[in-house]
Amino acid sequence: MGLLREWKERLKGSRTGGAHTLAPEAFVTLFIHGCFQFGASMSGLFLNLYLWRLTEDLWVNGMFNVLVYGITPLAFAAGGYIAKKKDRMVTYRIGIMLIAVFYLGVIFAREQVAAYYPLFALFNGTALGFYWVGYLVLMYDVTSERNRGRFLGLNLIVFNTAGLAGPALAGYLIGQFEGLQGYIVTFAIAFVMFALASMFSLKIGALKMRHRTYYLNYAGEMMKRNRLWLNSLFGYFILGLFQGIMLFLPNILLYQTYGREDRVGLLTVFFALITIGTAFFVSRRKSHDRARQDVFWSTLMSAGAACVLLIDISWWTVLIFMIVFSVFNPLTVNSLNVYYYRLMDFLPLKGQFRIESVVIRELFLNIGRVISIFGLISFADNPESAALPVVLVASSILQFGIVFLVAGRAERPAGNAVAAERRRQAAEKG
Repeated sequence: MGLLREWKERLKGSRTGGAHTLAPEAFVTLFIHGCFQFGASMSGLFLNLYLWRLTEDLWVNGMFNVLVYGITPLAFAAGGYIAKKKDRMVTYRIGIMLIAVFYLGVIFAREQVAAYYPLFALFNGTALGFYWVGYLVLMYDVTSERNRGRFLGLNLIVFNTAGLAGPALAGYLIGQFEGLQGYIVTFAIAFVMFALASMFSLKIGALKMRHRTYYLNYAGEMMKRNRLWLNSLFGYFILGLFQGIMLFLPNILLYQTYGREDRVGLLTVFFALITIGTAFFVSRRKSHDRARQDVFWSTLMSAGAACVLLIDISWWTVLIFMIVFSVFNPLTVNSLNVYYYRLMDFLPLKGQFRIESVVIRELFLNIGRVISIFGLISFADNPESAALPVVLVASSILQFGIVFLVAGRAERPAGNAVAAERRRQAAEKG
């Protein structure tokens, strides 16, 4: 009730023009993303398990994710072009509809998904690329420099609340049916949620833009001239090295150690509750200028927890690792996102380069994901492999590199640009 009352107060304040409050469109955006994430958490969580149950082959699961995140940057570039030439809502809606079609295809294909997993992976990656380029640009458009940290904190709450309810329902449904029938029912409900998200996206109007030029070809030149931006991109590459593994491996480890999908669903709910607590703490912080400190402590704790898996991969080691990861990972993700969006405010062309900034960011992030997943399945051919925890520990330790790639305070990279902008405004007034 307290969270609901706080959201109402913020919505009321946004209509009176408060500096740190959120506009109504921001709340609509969060609602749409909540619907999407509910469906995605139901289906996405158990899609890897569905493949695992069909094949029991870590290589198939790994290659599925390699193809998904390998094609995603290309889909981001294509989606960014459409967003720039038309509008970001066009890309956003195409993404939602493609994801709905993807799971409709899974429902009809059933066991044949394993036989044609490369095609399903490429289609899924394309759909996700279109959706996320639209949503990430939308997050920038419905917020400002002053309230973006608060929005991203609330976004984590919505993301993980939907991620809490989805797996719980999916795990229950799968347990009520024999064989793999429960998976098909889960995918059908996810399809309905994506359709609902698509319908509500019509409530957000197009953004009037005078400049429709796609500046992606200037990205290389900007990297040369803006070292802080380039460093932040390498930060996302390092984040991807750890995140890629964590996007599909935990569910398999949980299933291997606990043996039942309903238990996997309940544990996922438990981990989501922990993450929501961290996200709520992050959203209430008045200062978001702790990027370096947050990433350092988050990485230290995650790497320490990953080392526990070197002892043995059993129910208690996996549980400890996932609890610590759920507590501290949101700090890394939120800190890096706030820092990057702050940089976007002061890049050349300013808001005219926001779509291209998101596309380039996802390129670096997904290259990291692909490398880490391919590395994992190359060294570890099954969940019991001794190399598996070694790769996981190594990728978690590499996150310390992010600490050296971000400024000490989130405002530092924008300092010179802010001063220049103030001088320009003063000159105009003079």
